[in-house]
Amino acid sequence: MLQFISANLAPIMFLALLFFLLTGFPVAFGLAATGMFFGFVAIELGLVPANFFGLLPLRIYGIMANDTLLAIPFFTFMGIILERSGMAEDLLETVGQVFGPVRGGVALAVIFVGALLAATTGVVAASVISMGLISLPIMLRYGYNRAIAAGTITASGTLAQIVPPSLVLIIMADQLGRSVGDMYAGALEPALMLIGLYAAFIIAIAIIKPKWVPALPPEARIYKEPNGSGGYTSLVALAVTCVVVGWLMAHFYDDIVKAIWQRKEVPGDEIVVMSVTASVILAWVLAVLNKFMKLGLLSKLAERVTFVLIPPLALIFLVLGTIFLGIATPTEGGAMGAVGALLMAVSRRRLDKKLMIQALDTTTKLSCFVLFVLVGSTVFALTFQGIDGPEWVKHLFDKVPGEQMGFLIVVNVLIFILGCFIDFFEISFILLPLLKPIAEGLGIDLIWFGVMIAMNLQTSFLTPPFGFALFYLRSVAPAKDYTDKVTGQTIPAFSTSDIYKGSVPYIVIQLSMVITIMLFPQIVTEHVEKAVKIDESTIKLEIPTEQGLPMPGLPIPGEEPKPDDPNAPKTDSSGMPLPPADASADDPAKLLQQKIEDGKVSQPKQ
Repeated sequence: MLQFISANLAPIMFLALLFFLLTGFPVAFGLAATGMFFGFVAIELGLVPANFFGLLPLRIYGIMANDTLLAIPFFTFMGIILERSGMAEDLLETVGQVFGPVRGGVALAVIFVGALLAATTGVVAASVISMGLISLPIMLRYGYNRAIAAGTITASGTLAQIVPPSLVLIIMADQLGRSVGDMYAGALEPALMLIGLYAAFIIAIAIIKPKWVPALPPEARIYKEPNGSGGYTSLVALAVTCVVVGWLMAHFYDDIVKAIWQRKEVPGDEIVVMSVTASVILAWVLAVLNKFMKLGLLSKLAERVTFVLIPPLALIFLVLGTIFLGIATPTEGGAMGAVGALLMAVSRRRLDKKLMIQALDTTTKLSCFVLFVLVGSTVFALTFQGIDGPEWVKHLFDKVPGEQMGFLIVVNVLIFILGCFIDFFEISFILLPLLKPIAEGLGIDLIWFGVMIAMNLQTSFLTPPFGFALFYLRSVAPAKDYTDKVTGQTIPAFSTSDIYKGSVPYIVIQLSMVITIMLFPQIVTEHVEKAVKIDESTIKLEIPTEQGLPMPGLPIPGEEPKPDDPNAPKTDSSGMPLPPADASADDPAKLLQQKIEDGKVSQPKQ
């Protein structure tokens, strides 16, 4: 019996952890308890030394000293401040008015605002609840298909999982031992592609089933000019002007930088960031001049869009732009984002003592949760590695055909299934350390691997029965019939089945993105700065000597000694230089030994 336990301790330990998770025991304590219990069992069975847990304090100290994890409380605090300061409400109202006149406009506005909230707040719960409270009543009021409305809100809220600065990407980078900045750069294009697929789906629904996504009626449009127009001409003119200025900036920025700062090369992401910055500054300046000087250049809608969109866009630049430009680390970017969020809350006159207490309280709770889970996973990983658990996991994948592709397919299927029942924190802290060495052994780029897993984990918020985004929307969706205050109509209660049905097409879209990343890794890797490879065969070591002269007895580098040169070193049959005949005269040890033999130095008495 003991022999069987010793030979199969790793799978028994893993099954015990699954038992803890399924019983609802707190994850952090379940991980630590499993690690400690099986660690002592391994000590008793002689599988690890008695002082095995002496390594644990060093590992926990390494967690405390990890600067990367500081980004988690900074971004969490930034998101909570922005969410409570009313930014989501202003964005949804304004963008909804912009897209409202077209079919599917409100749904497109939800997707666009969800992307902005993801890039600023990074909190799924805040995004889903805010859009559920504001957009869902409007969608139900004007006859949107219930499943489409629910799916759009929940899927847009989960964009915070993949759009930088995502907490998932920070944890991925930490667990895989890679740079957070590289993880952000690799995830940016897949995130934009996913947003585009969401929008394409709504456009397709508007064409195929226009009654499912009706446009807002004229009476629901609140920004109108004195002549009765909606002010879209001015908005389009402003957008075109900003695009032209941004294009000119992108076209000439390289030449300007090379001429002024004498730089040989300008990175592409720097050109993009600076071009967008120039366009945003121009729009802001025009809107301010139009408002305070009464120029009449912009319509009410154009002016409102500018003042509502510019602050979050500026905050995105402050965080992501400085990270991509190499000006700030992700931790420093998170700190600047937190300061920017406070300034935005002050400008909206929403910052008070109650808001600060709520933000600090929530940030502290989430940070402590992550830290405790990380400590627990460290205890589990220490014991699991001590009993050769990684070798057991490696053997599980030995029989998988297809090498890289077979491994990636099995891992993504496993994570998708686990995501239906387990939170992404647990999956990241438990599975990633086990899969990392196998992925490295197969030559898989870990940034590509991490972004793929993050995209897969995003579906865990939508998959029934335990998708968190589904429950967030269920908490704010009307559970009973109610009378709409605007139209006076009776709106039926929102059923849970509508929420579940609405998530299905977006799960398919997300899984299609996972497959796309798997088949085309350059989507991720082309934006990541490649590490410089060093050819060890070209390394040349030169020993500096006084005044550049060679060491005595060695030939001058690059010169062949003359055969009749008396100073040429003597060599053996293999060509190695022989020590000089009087080497003992320069050897202190041999000189001391010779003096002892001659009696000039007295030996110590026994």
